[in-house]
Amino acid sequence: MAHSHRTNGITLATSKEERKQFIDFPYQHYAEDEYWVAPLKMEQKKLIDEEKNPFYENGEIALFLAEQNGEICGRIAAICDHRYNNHHDSNTGFFGFFECIDDQSVADLLFKVAGDWLREQGYTDILGPANPSMMDEIGILVDGFEYYPSIMMPYHKPYYNKLIKNAGLAKEMDMYAFRATQENVKLDRMYRAEEIVRRRLPLLEIREIDLSQIDQEVEIVRRIFNEAWSGNWGFIPLTKEELADLAQDLKLILATKVAHIAEVDGEPVAFSIALPDLNQALRHMDGTLFPTGIFKLLWHRRNIDQIRTALMGVLPKYQGKGIDALLHKEAIVNGREVGYHSSELSWVLESNKAMIQVAEKIGAHIEKTYRMYSSEL
Repeated sequence: MAHSHRTNGITLATSKEERKQFIDFPYQHYAEDEYWVAPLKMEQKKLIDEEKNPFYENGEIALFLAEQNGEICGRIAAICDHRYNNHHDSNTGFFGFFECIDDQSVADLLFKVAGDWLREQGYTDILGPANPSMMDEIGILVDGFEYYPSIMMPYHKPYYNKLIKNAGLAKEMDMYAFRATQENVKLDRMYRAEEIVRRRLPLLEIREIDLSQIDQEVEIVRRIFNEAWSGNWGFIPLTKEELADLAQDLKLILATKVAHIAEVDGEPVAFSIALPDLNQALRHMDGTLFPTGIFKLLWHRRNIDQIRTALMGVLPKYQGKGIDALLHKEAIVNGREVGYHSSELSWVLESNKAMIQVAEKIGAHIEKTYRMYSSEL
């Protein structure tokens, strides 16, 4: 490993100062990019904090900084996710938090040190980016640079795809963000579909998530999600701790008009959680809440008119019966009443033909494409 007195090279970021540089790099790197939205620094800190982030009860992370002429010019993390490998019976290491200047030699070096670190841990292949887990922000934006990212979705420089490919990784999977707007949503089609579903499932009820019972609701969501997604690419089962953590955040931002649980004869069988697109407010800030950021955030929050359907799950025995389309309809129609005019469904795996069909049926179109990369180590 390089030492800090070297002008060029890679440092394993362990000190408080180096970890701060790791967090701060994107804020300088994207300073001129119109569509980048500065994430909250306190949230970014928590992602890599092995004490505070429950992910690290089943994982480890190593942070690397690249330096050129005394300036930070790139970063990458090497990540172990034991739960992922247990679930998939695989031997995969992850990379995450990749950011880099447009210089192939720097990118090559970053992927080399991350790969070496993972190889030393005994991993045979690398997948990413996962920041730090498959349940966090994942993927590199490869199409749709002229749009703002939605809440908890990444944004990148257009040259990243080239850097990563030339560093020896290949596309593993693309993921889409669909956009449904008031103009292009096919409401009549949605209502017709609803009639059919309700005839087929007369005992189906859709209700709003109850914030006063958030712990029970989150447990319902966790159970359905883990069962619904178990066979899917990239899935990791969610733990109680992670969802308790998520529930804390959801309490602050959830809009119940666009968060639903579907029940058949009183039994929860599906859920859909859309979040107000907080990025519409965050983009007026610089990533800090203090001293005045919190007021800015609350002020701009009133103008949020978009949602992102971020989590959805249907129990296997109820899949293919149109419940997902119904949940989308519910969020779109009810969201409209409270001023949400546009909805992003993300991310959707390119291999998830059923979900793509639902999105297209309701009149949504692909707005952004994100890519996961892999390689043998």
